Amino acid sequence: MRKVVAAKLHGINVTDSDLNYHGSITLDPDHCSEAGILPLEFVEIWNKASGARISTYVIYGERGSRCCVLNGAAARSCQVGDALIICSSAYVEEKQIAEIKPRVLTFNQDNSVRERMFYDAGIKGDGTMTFAVREGTPSSNAQNTLRTGPITESSYGLD
Repeated sequence: MRKVVAAKLHGINVTDSDLNYHGSITLDPDHCSEAGILPLEFVEIWNKASGARISTYVIYGERGSRCCVLNGAAARSCQVGDALIICSSAYVEEKQIAEIKPRVLTFNQDNSVRERMFYDAGIKGDGTMTFAVREGTPSSNAQNTLRTGPITESSYGLD
């Protein structure tokens, strides 16, 4: 089994923090639903401003609020306005890689969704692995490839 990206909120901005709450990260259920992140799901959080990397679980906040609130000890790792990358993961067998299509949302400064895309990996008949970032959502049957080839965040405009 391999640990792979299941969903990602890229560049969402911290709206508040609550050191005295019982841990977790509070997120807008609309964002979570669209990306495929469940309540109580463990996520990794990477702070683009400080480089801090933490792990916690998701709780849902108010629908439509665009909130991103770090709670408990996680509140010490971020400041209001910091841009975060929030990533959930899943374990899959290598042969299942083509079956998953992780959804990725990128955000404007006000936490409105800027872009919707998904990762599309596969295995060719000769065993060669493939990868592309595609616009839209897997359910929209989007075929517009944004990028392929060597993977770096800067080459995808996600910094």
